Amino acid sequence: MICKTNKLRDAVVLALVASAGTAGTAYAQEAEKGATNLDRIEVTGSRIRSVDVETSQPILILTREDIQKQGVTSVADVLTRVSSNGAGSNTTFNNGGDGSATVSLRNLGASRTLVLVNGRRWVSGLTGSVDLNTIPSAIVERIEVLKDGASSLYGSDAIAGVVNIITRSDFEGAEFNLYAGQYGQGDGQRTSFDATVGTSGERGNLVIGLSRVKEDEVMAGNRAISSVPYYGYGSSTFSSYSASGRINGGDGWMVLPGSAKGSGQADNPYYALDQYVPFTDDYRYNFAKDNYLITPQKRSALYAQGSYDLTENVRFKFDALYNERRSAQQLAGYPLSNIGAMLMSGKSYYNPYNTAYGGDGRDVQWSHRLTEMPRLYKQDDKTQHVYAGLEGSFEWASRQFNWDAGYSFNKTDQTETQFGDANLINLGNAMGASGVVDGVVRCLDTAGAVIDGCVPFNPLSPAGAVPKDQLDYILFTAHNTYQYRNESVTANITGDLFELPGGMAGFAAGYEHRKESGFSSPDALIASGNTSGNSFTPTSGGYSLDDYYLELLAPLLKDLPGANLLELSAAVRFSDYSTFGSTVNTKFGLKWKPIEDLLVRASYASGFRAPSINNLYLGSADDFATYSDPCSTNATNYAAVRAACLAAGVPADFVAEYNSATGNTGQTIYPFTNTANSGLKPETAKNLTVGLVYSPSWVQGLDMSLDWWKIKLEDSISTPSANYILEQCYEHGVSSYCDLFTRNAAGAITAMTLQPLNFGQQRLEGYDFTVHYRLPETKFGKFSVSWDSTYVSVRETKVDANTPWESSNGIYWQWDPNWRVRSSASLDWNYGDFSASWTTRYYSSLKDYEWGQQADGSYNHVAATAFHDLQVSYNLPWNATIRVGANNLFDKDPPVVMGAFANSFDPQYVIPGRYSYLQYTQRF
Repeated sequence: MICKTNKLRDAVVLALVASAGTAGTAYAQEAEKGATNLDRIEVTGSRIRSVDVETSQPILILTREDIQKQGVTSVADVLTRVSSNGAGSNTTFNNGGDGSATVSLRNLGASRTLVLVNGRRWVSGLTGSVDLNTIPSAIVERIEVLKDGASSLYGSDAIAGVVNIITRSDFEGAEFNLYAGQYGQGDGQRTSFDATVGTSGERGNLVIGLSRVKEDEVMAGNRAISSVPYYGYGSSTFSSYSASGRINGGDGWMVLPGSAKGSGQADNPYYALDQYVPFTDDYRYNFAKDNYLITPQKRSALYAQGSYDLTENVRFKFDALYNERRSAQQLAGYPLSNIGAMLMSGKSYYNPYNTAYGGDGRDVQWSHRLTEMPRLYKQDDKTQHVYAGLEGSFEWASRQFNWDAGYSFNKTDQTETQFGDANLINLGNAMGASGVVDGVVRCLDTAGAVIDGCVPFNPLSPAGAVPKDQLDYILFTAHNTYQYRNESVTANITGDLFELPGGMAGFAAGYEHRKESGFSSPDALIASGNTSGNSFTPTSGGYSLDDYYLELLAPLLKDLPGANLLELSAAVRFSDYSTFGSTVNTKFGLKWKPIEDLLVRASYASGFRAPSINNLYLGSADDFATYSDPCSTNATNYAAVRAACLAAGVPADFVAEYNSATGNTGQTIYPFTNTANSGLKPETAKNLTVGLVYSPSWVQGLDMSLDWWKIKLEDSISTPSANYILEQCYEHGVSSYCDLFTRNAAGAITAMTLQPLNFGQQRLEGYDFTVHYRLPETKFGKFSVSWDSTYVSVRETKVDANTPWESSNGIYWQWDPNWRVRSSASLDWNYGDFSASWTTRYYSSLKDYEWGQQADGSYNHVAATAFHDLQVSYNLPWNATIRVGANNLFDKDPPVVMGAFANSFDPQYVIPGRYSYLQYTQRF
């Protein structure tokens, strides 16, 4: 639909982001509705139904209209723009990504944000986080973001907050949406189509939705900031794995220049030794340009939701979803070399030292960047969801009660296909002796006999010249499978208890039984460890739990001087897990209106996060960790550390050896082992929130809220680094850490076990400030202004009792920018059938600790950045709406972050380029 030109970009004037309402905005809008509709509703953060949507907790509500104004195609992209959100995964994650996208409120990690759909827990992954790409944006009616802990109501994971996605249910008629967009550079095309049909009768309703989204890739080589490994540092940062054959027979590394001439045998050329030249930086390979910058995806979904009144007071409800995601990541061809002791045999046909060419038959070191075949990782994810239940109401003792009971099933199956890694068994055969037999180069055994099926490999070929039959023999295609599922039975009841001076006391109570399980099953060759990539072994496990909760609401005073409203709430939840046992979590809330215009709210909550399947049952996985060995003679250490190393048997003259070492730091040359810990306890948390909501009657349309929040996390589940393990062993003498690694006789660390432990603490503190002002209508139309901002004043971590609190506030770590301030402001305009929105998204500056301290003691500065979006829309006479927009209107580049992985900027920022789009909605 869109060609690779800039016509769409030039044709439109653009964009918006929905600032989506501040808490005050949502309250005011709902209050206006409440004047004519006093139906009791349930708001995220409370199970008690009420006509009052103002709660003791800060809630952000994104309506369907807000979402459409953002010009994006996924739920994850919508939540990325929420100011209280942190660093979640997204489609800009290529190396290390898997096509999933997550939300991380307060930047506490995706596994500490609970994601619900229609108030029910969604399917997560083996790591415990929810992939938002399993939820099509076309079915979303609104998104409610609770920025407070809620384990007492929803159980595990609700530490940083809750995201509740409400789907379209009461819909009549038909609606079709078409969307197309691309970047100004002519790439990254996105198209989507969705159709929703709904009908209702006297006793029920049914909504069916179908959607299809296609997002094309953007290559890293098509943007200057990502086209090289380190922006502005030139070819010295390129890989030493040259695309041309590289050899070291003992006289230093040599490489074939582009002018090299083969033996003249077209099918089986070899290159004489006198054609090789010394390896220099000119022959380094720029691997960065071959990577995806934005990874491609195709998502298809079918959704149905309905209800039917069985009796006057009992209703059957169901909803079901099938979603399929096909995604991919691409890396430069594998940097293949003499892995381990896999030298090229002196008897190889392609070895220039072969005695057949007058050489001495020596074995040689070699390397070759396989530019002939990029590494490609493809995922096919299928998510299934079914919910069926009953809900109803009844009166008893002149009191109203509502209840519901149901069964929910969620499952995600993933098949991952890998291309471009080497089969080390075949590679070993291919690097052995070989020679011409019947006019064909064949692998030979020690007796000189042909090895059937073996194809000799020539890694010394010029760039791009490795023949297909050689690649087919040494490379392999891997198939890995993953699954995660949960199923639950729930029952809830809510209603009135007794009259208090402020109104009727209410309660909610409920029970949930849930089973969680999952597995990963690697390709047999990967599990055996006979591949050039990281090996891992199967993971399999599960657990079950029973949850009981009780929530109480006590309206103490109402319509009195100094107490227009005074209300207390409390909740408690008992959770019994088959893995670690039981835990009890509570929450207390306060709502006080000293005057009608001002709401004072406060809450205190305890919370927890249960260990994930990977935490408990992960199989062994290779980990090439980077570390510094305190026992190396070039390390700067205390005398006590030196003595501890000698006492442990480390030779006095030991010098550590690393891959890509810089001083006494580098990547291990031996694979360490990442694994699980079945003895983990849950993480625990304390949340405290105090806030004000002000809606002055003397300024109609103005709503403001300010909330102070504080979170303390204890027994944090994380995997200690190799450096921490060594520090605990040699500096603090903790023998349990010394048992986690082994050294050989020369002193080198040849193995280390890295497993998660309950050993960390975190504390955060900050403020959320929101403003929404709907200006009086003018002859030029209606204007409104929204501003949603989060300021983090404290962000500290503490590894254990022996270490001090360390601040990471305003500091950049890889894939983890800890901004002090995130903010979003928008200006909306409506005039008849025309409307427009302008939005600005702001990210504060950072210190790049990942890149390291400079010579003058400073750190690399990451500049503060703002991106601007514009959207213009028009309601057409035939019940249709057209929207045109541009995100990153001024084509702003993200800030350069040298400590970022792969692209010289963090994937939480937008990629360079103005993104223009067109949306068309037709209603019937």
